Amino acid sequence: MNEYNYSLNYIDELESEAIYVLREVWAQFQNPVILFSGGKDSIVVTHLAKKAFYPSKIPFALMHVDTGHNFPETIKFRDDLINELGVRLIVGSVQESIDQGRVAEEKGKNATRNALQITTLLDAIESNKVDCAIGGGRRDEEKARAKERFFSHRDDFGQWDPKNQRPELWNLFNGKHFEGEHFRVFPISNWTEMDVWNYILRENIAVPSLYLAHERDVVWRNDSWIPNSEFLVMEENEKIETKKIRFRTLGDITITGGIESDADTLDKVVEEVSAMRQTERGNRTDDKRSETAMEDRKKQGYF
Repeated sequence: MNEYNYSLNYIDELESEAIYVLREVWAQFQNPVILFSGGKDSIVVTHLAKKAFYPSKIPFALMHVDTGHNFPETIKFRDDLINELGVRLIVGSVQESIDQGRVAEEKGKNATRNALQITTLLDAIESNKVDCAIGGGRRDEEKARAKERFFSHRDDFGQWDPKNQRPELWNLFNGKHFEGEHFRVFPISNWTEMDVWNYILRENIAVPSLYLAHERDVVWRNDSWIPNSEFLVMEENEKIETKKIRFRTLGDITITGGIESDADTLDKVVEEVSAMRQTERGNRTDDKRSETAMEDRKKQGYF
C-alpha cells in the first residue's frame, strides 16, 4: 500500500498562502498591478505570480515608480525581467511630477525624492484606473507595515486609515470598494527577511547584484554607508572610501545605506542574515526622520 505525505514545510505553506492571495486578487479586481521596485520582495511577489498562473503569463502589469535617483543595476534588472516575462510595464516618473509642479524637490544635505513618490504613485494609479496595487511589504519589516492586512483599503484620495481596516477572518478577503478607491494587497505579509532569502535560494531566483557584497565607493553618513553618486552632496568633513558592502534593501540611491559584508553568494547571504540582530531597514535614512516616518508616509498613500 502506498503511503502519501501531505505535509508541507513552512516555506511551502508561505508559498501556498501567497499564491492563494494572488489568485483572490485576480478573482476580485478588474485592473490589478504589481508594484515593482526591483527589490527582493517585489521580485519574489513577481515570481509567485508567475507560479500562480503558469503556464499562462502573469495577468498583471508591473508598475514602477522611477525616482530618477535609482541604482543603474536596478533599472537594468527591471528591464531584463520585463523582457523575459513579456508583461506590460507602467512607469510613473517623479521627475515628470516635479516638472509639472505636482511636487517640489527637497533641498539640503539629506534631501531625497522618497516622499515625492507618493504623488507620482497615486497619479499613476488614478490615470491607469488601477483598483488593486500588489506590494511586497512584510509585517516584520517595520511597525507600520505590521498593521497592514492582506487586503488593505485605500480611500478615494489614496489614503490609509490603520484604525479603520476590514476584518480578515480565516482566509476570507473583502475587496469591495467604491469607484475611485483602491486596495493594496500584500501576499508575502507573513514572511520574514529570512524566509525571503531562503525562498530565493530554494527557487534559484535572480536578484540584482547589489544584494551581493562587492567593492563600492561610499560615504559614512547617518550610521551607514551611503553610495557615492552624482546625486550625493558632500559635506566638508566627509570623505569617499572604498568598502566591500552589500545592501539589505533597495530604494532611492541617496537614502539606501549598505553594510560591510563578505557575503558574495546567496548561500553566504542566508548565513549572514541568520546571525543579524539589526532590522533590515536600519540603514534607510528615510525611516530615521522620525519615530513614525513610515506610518506618516503610508497614511498619505506611500507603498
